[in-house]
Amino acid sequence: MSNQVPDGWFLSTIKDTANKKDKYSFTGGPFGSDLKSEDYTLKGVRILQLQNIGDGFFKDSYKIYTSKAKADALHSCNIYPGDIILSKMGDPVARAVIVPDFSERYVMASDGIRLAVDCARFSTKFVHDMINAHSFRSQAELNSSGTTRKRIGLTQLRELTFACPPLPEQQKIAAILTSVDDVIEKTQAQINKLKDLKIGMMQELLTRGVGVDGKPHTEFKDSPVGRIPKAWDCCLLDKVAKRGSGHTPDKQKSEYWNDGIKWVSLTDSSKLDKLHLYKTSKEISQLGIDNSSATLHPSGTVVMARDAGIGKSAIIQSPMAVSQHFMAWVCSDKLDNYFLYYLLQYWKPIFENIAMGSTIKTIGLPFFKKLQIPLPSIDEQKIIAKSLKAVESNIFKLEEKNTKNQAMKKALMQDLLTGKVRVNVD
Repeated sequence: MSNQVPDGWFLSTIKDTANKKDKYSFTGGPFGSDLKSEDYTLKGVRILQLQNIGDGFFKDSYKIYTSKAKADALHSCNIYPGDIILSKMGDPVARAVIVPDFSERYVMASDGIRLAVDCARFSTKFVHDMINAHSFRSQAELNSSGTTRKRIGLTQLRELTFACPPLPEQQKIAAILTSVDDVIEKTQAQINKLKDLKIGMMQELLTRGVGVDGKPHTEFKDSPVGRIPKAWDCCLLDKVAKRGSGHTPDKQKSEYWNDGIKWVSLTDSSKLDKLHLYKTSKEISQLGIDNSSATLHPSGTVVMARDAGIGKSAIIQSPMAVSQHFMAWVCSDKLDNYFLYYLLQYWKPIFENIAMGSTIKTIGLPFFKKLQIPLPSIDEQKIIAKSLKAVESNIFKLEEKNTKNQAMKKALMQDLLTGKVRVNVD
């Protein structure tokens, strides 16, 4: 990076931020070969892995442990709440998180680096945010090796530089960014809570229903899709919906492409599982449809990926064609399309488990020809779908709010961590 620094700031390296009183304040984890299968345990000292290092936030879901005896032997790799851990590899490389205080003991795995900050000279939060800032991230990428997956070594990382203000200004910047982080964290907690609620509601409503005339179902029966209310039917999906798929027009013929007909492909995977699909990344032409097996499906069609994102689904909001990687269902008057969407969402783990293939897993067309679904009355379907849509609508609103919060934080980081905007420490 440039040696130009804001007035009153100084140029520092990452190694300069480490606590010199701690012998292991800037160290990597053990080599993976040092840990044998018997060293991994169901409880004990927690091993922090790459899976725990989010892009600026700690991911708690992945948990793996080793014994106290093994952790004691790896004393140079022990890490503590308040330490920073950085990733040696991944996307992005050198991303950093602060170890939370979960009242646990930790050791660092081989692909992580521990940084214990000298708090007499540096704010841990400031250093953490600076490492995750665009300017530092660019340096890390340039000093990484590898083509498929980037990797940076401890030697390269320790010499990377950043501009740093005096400690009081660091602390003020850290406090401002922490306040934004708190809002993001609280909003994400609300999102997670609603997602758990949605899963619970799907399990309840799609297997037990809401009842008739305000009275819950009291009698149940076994069916090919599991236990369902006695008043429900169970039938082939093909009997209540028109099944279709799609195709990819010849990519060598430009006249088949980019002419106004939306075309759902695997490129659109990130847009799925959000109830509605409004736009696609690619378009084809009527000529492309006429000269391929692609079909134009009407608005309201439920589409689902059958490979590379298996089970991801959406309801299209305008006429669209799909690639051969998708199934498409046009519902009859006996099947509510929103009910079908939520049923596919609920069954996503099943679809993932039955997919076959070594390179790319897929679900063959014969499976969908035999696919049976539970079928309440159309009125009950609509009530179930309406309840789930209400929860999902709140999830989408909170996710949109958090997207704006994250954009605001990114802008603040760019302004505050470069000295473009100076804070008043008084």
